Amino acid sequence: MTAPRVVVAGGHSAGHIEPAMNLADALRQLDPTAEITALGTVRGLDTTLIPARGYPLELIPPVPLPRTLNRVLVHTPGRLRESVRAAGSVLDRVRAEVVVGFGGYVAAPAYLAARRRGLPIVVHEANARPGVANRLAARMTAHVFTASPGVRLPHATPIGIPLRPAITGLDRAALRNAARQRFGLRPDGPVLMATGGSQGARAINAAVSGAAAALRAAGVQVLHITGPRNAVEVPDGDAADPPYVVVPYVHEMQYAYAAADFVICRSGAMTCAELAAVGLPAAYVPLPERGGEQRLNAEPVVEAGGALLVDDADLGPAWIETTLIPVLTDPGRIAAMSARASAAGAPDADVVLARHVLAVVAERRGPT
Repeated sequence: MTAPRVVVAGGHSAGHIEPAMNLADALRQLDPTAEITALGTVRGLDTTLIPARGYPLELIPPVPLPRTLNRVLVHTPGRLRESVRAAGSVLDRVRAEVVVGFGGYVAAPAYLAARRRGLPIVVHEANARPGVANRLAARMTAHVFTASPGVRLPHATPIGIPLRPAITGLDRAALRNAARQRFGLRPDGPVLMATGGSQGARAINAAVSGAAAALRAAGVQVLHITGPRNAVEVPDGDAADPPYVVVPYVHEMQYAYAAADFVICRSGAMTCAELAAVGLPAAYVPLPERGGEQRLNAEPVVEAGGALLVDDADLGPAWIETTLIPVLTDPGRIAAMSARASAAGAPDADVVLARHVLAVVAERRGPT
């Protein structure tokens, strides 16, 4: 039987690229012969993240689709035609049998090129509020999958977000001591991890570092991931006891997750999915922009009792002291929130989606 030939389209941001690559890994696990090609653009993180995962990358012109009628929309049809032609050329060259899209700048051209060729389309939407490309594609196919039940797309089946096995298979308790030693943290006592994502978040950085004295007085250790372009000033730093460890970036987040008991962070779709998968309770601070999309990402686990929600405008050292520290110093509450966060997770989304993609290929080929 010939190898399944799959094209994944999820470029520009890590939030689109990571699920696409995690699906690709799951496909290879289920069928090592699978031929997977990634579509991307030079505009985002595609040329950095995709080759590092070992998959061939084909570049097409980016087509940001405006959400509203404006001057950019006037020029979009010409740009879109050029990008659809480029995507179609890739589909023809690799003899694609299915296109799996995750939204972003490359997804719409890939969907349109696939439709013109009669190729099946599979859609995955990670965010609570779908983007233009996936709203368009959901009208072209019945194979639509979402991160959570509340996502409004036709034919949608909620499965979670494809994640790395290093995350979904993480045994936090087994790795805890080694992870804490890795960061210079004590083996005992609660650890708060603060992170603003890959670029950091000034509001979170300022609030947590501003509450350093109160956290230290309460016996709370801190692992503060500032983002590579940010710095925070903490009295005594990691020389104090309990430690307040500041690092710009963590490449293997499973160690940070294993070291932590609680997280304060933004509520991007991937972050919410990973923390639920590993059973880490969190205080989510949604970005106030983009129409409250990040708030919607966090709401399912908050409603399940596995997380807190705080507005960006309300976050500050005072909130850390009055609201968060009482949680961090209550082991029973942390354990209960951890269990509820874990129950809200979906650690097998990569395999579920991969099996469906392979089934779509088999259906297209017909009886053997």
